[in-house]
Amino acid sequence: MAERLSNRLKDRRGELGWTQAELAERVGVSRKTVNTVENGVFVPSTVLALKLAAVLERPVEELFWVEA
Repeated sequence: MAERLSNRLKDRRGELGWTQAELAERVGVSRKTVNTVENGVFVPSTVLALKLAAVLERPVEELFWVEA
């Protein structure tokens, strides 16, 4: 069975009232990158995952987890 990285980025971004573009600007990536990470199409680098967690003020483990 393939493992998949899941996330709660969209939920947390919504709690803050931010658009994908606003989150992207805060972490220095494109809106499309945020979109593909949120939708599980792209697995972020460790650096990007840590930046997202810092900007969203949540531990990385709360935002990302592996599903079997």
